[in-house]
Amino acid sequence: MLHLTVTYELWCSMAVRNVALFILYTSSGRLLLQHRTPDAPRLPNYWAFFGGGIEPGEHPSDALKREVIEELSYHVQDPYLLTTQMFREGEDENTKYVFVERYEDQPLELGEGQAMGWFLPDETHDLQMVDHDRAIVERVRQYLREP
Repeated sequence: MLHLTVTYELWCSMAVRNVALFILYTSSGRLLLQHRTPDAPRLPNYWAFFGGGIEPGEHPSDALKREVIEELSYHVQDPYLLTTQMFREGEDENTKYVFVERYEDQPLELGEGQAMGWFLPDETHDLQMVDHDRAIVERVRQYLREP
């Protein structure tokens, strides 16, 4: 039997990571984004979406509720699964389940990240973001324009 020792950094780079992401939006079309901390294990100092990893056997909507409470102290009301997105991280293929919900003035408390901010899609062009997140911003823009 072969035993391997894997460092946390290597495991993070190898692990298939399916994630449930949450985008709150306002009636004026602003999107809530998270500014990740400089020491975040993934995408340090990047602007990204709230949410996180889906545990084995967990449904994406359950992961969403758990992560959003942890990161925003926000109780998801009526999330809509807008899209799924396949993306590569190193050699691994991952899936994002992207949920959106219209913000209705429930209090928000930042529990993870260095900041949060409301942005119109056009205001995100100068933010440090990965390309696959920019594609999601564009998809949300399209969704908000639909009748």
